[in-house]
Amino acid sequence: MRIGFIGLGVMGRPMAGHLIAAGHYLSLSRVKPVSQFLVDAGGKAAASAREAVKGAEAIILMLPDTPDVEAVLFGPEGIVDAIESGALVIDMSSISPVATKDFAARIAAKGGRYLDAPVSGGEVGARNAALTIMVGGHEDDFQRALPLFQLMGKNINRVGGVGDGQTAKVANQIIVGLTIQAVAEALLFARKAGADPIKVREALMGGFASSRILEVHGERMNNRTFEPGFRIRLHRKDLALALDAAKSLELALPNTATTAQLMNAALALGDGDKDHSGLIRTLESLSGASS
Repeated sequence: MRIGFIGLGVMGRPMAGHLIAAGHYLSLSRVKPVSQFLVDAGGKAAASAREAVKGAEAIILMLPDTPDVEAVLFGPEGIVDAIESGALVIDMSSISPVATKDFAARIAAKGGRYLDAPVSGGEVGARNAALTIMVGGHEDDFQRALPLFQLMGKNINRVGGVGDGQTAKVANQIIVGLTIQAVAEALLFARKAGADPIKVREALMGGFASSRILEVHGERMNNRTFEPGFRIRLHRKDLALALDAAKSLELALPNTATTAQLMNAALALGDGDKDHSGLIRTLESLSGASS
């Protein structure tokens, strides 16, 4: 399949790599030195996003936030008028569900098709082609894209119509964010109470408190390894999406708001580009607890 791929960041690079390795023809927007390996593997460097999508049967976006997706689609240098009739736009970014529905309608008005397909699993999941992919859109479009999704992920679900994939991703980020905060509080409590947090984590892994986050992020907290798999600033953006939606729905999400404020504090302390497990550093700072 001829694919235009826009968004060669930490996640996008390995995702594009899997597609190229499977034999798809990828036209790549904004190739930088760090993504040159994709061209060496058979991808084509395009001079612009508009050039990348010309003749493409599918267009994959993997961008940081809602304004980035809107700019790529509809901005002054946007791709909307360069998309072939019937081409499938697959937005794998994590953005606003409300904006997603608007974007899909505007693409449909130009003769295109649209899926929102945000992912979970971080850089490790992207590298290992083991992402969870939450899809919103028409069943026919989902089936058309499924062979591509299967090259990038393992747990692939069509949740419902356009926007429902983004809603599922926001729900995922609420659970992940709150659980990271819970693990950070528990391990900080254990250390300040005089127990060995490494042994406490091992004990908790055998009980009802066990979770993937306690396993992976708890280990990062104990080992003080905060290289970003998923940056705090990006997770804060996702919780902001949740709180914006909650406001429009007149819905109370008090613990989501608290975690978002903790992430605000992390950014204020200069930790925005650390892994979200680095929230334990924020709690330590607030508690006057040295690392």
